[in-house]
Amino acid sequence: MRLLQKTAVITGGGSGIGKETALLFAKEGAFVIIIDIHRENGQGTVSEIEESGGKAAFLEVDVTNPGAVESVINQIIKTHKKIDILFNNAGISNVGRVDEVEPDVWDRIMSVNVKGVYLPCKYTLPYMMEQKSGVVINMSSCAAEMGLAKRAAYSATKGAVLALTKAMQVDYAPYNIRVNALLPGTILTPFVEDYLKTSYNDPETAIENIKKRQLSGELGRPGDVAKAALFLASDESSFMMGSPLYIDGGVVFGKNA
Repeated sequence: MRLLQKTAVITGGGSGIGKETALLFAKEGAFVIIIDIHRENGQGTVSEIEESGGKAAFLEVDVTNPGAVESVINQIIKTHKKIDILFNNAGISNVGRVDEVEPDVWDRIMSVNVKGVYLPCKYTLPYMMEQKSGVVINMSSCAAEMGLAKRAAYSATKGAVLALTKAMQVDYAPYNIRVNALLPGTILTPFVEDYLKTSYNDPETAIENIKKRQLSGELGRPGDVAKAALFLASDESSFMMGSPLYIDGGVVFGKNA
């Protein structure tokens, strides 16, 4: 029970990595608060947690809306008195070079992937500073460390999240707050499956090509990232500060001959 009596907030906790992490955090003793824009998904995750004997709640929130985010964080503090763990997991993607990405699409991806990290942090950190403890986990990507074809907007956001993580750690270390980032490779989530279907004429060939660039020869699973998130959320990672944690099957630092 590595998170016993902890209160954890997970954005985008209704599906994929967020859902798997919520289930694992609850199993490890945390009260998990799922923030998601999709009510059915979020409530479904809560139901699974409760059916397994865990404790959870769902709050429908758009992480790009300042007023809504501030209100929900204040509501959580009023009800639970603290937030021990904030996992900024919500995100979206697209396909395209810079010249192919329309301004409104660029703005939307920046809003969800960067502003959607900034806002929960902005309104949660004052409480963590007051309690002089806390863990923030930001979802970056291996795309922050390597060039991927036709991922201009997505890569820009994930690079920004990684840089933000490092800057935040310097600012909040004096308050005993740890800030780290997860850098997954391609993880086979419902989101990625849908993205492959809508972005490629032949999704199966696309998946096989993605597998070839990873030393593992396989795509990751949501559970792979959830276990890494648990490590960062727990005291087991107490000496990790401002660090990127790679869960990428060897795509960044490895190269097949």
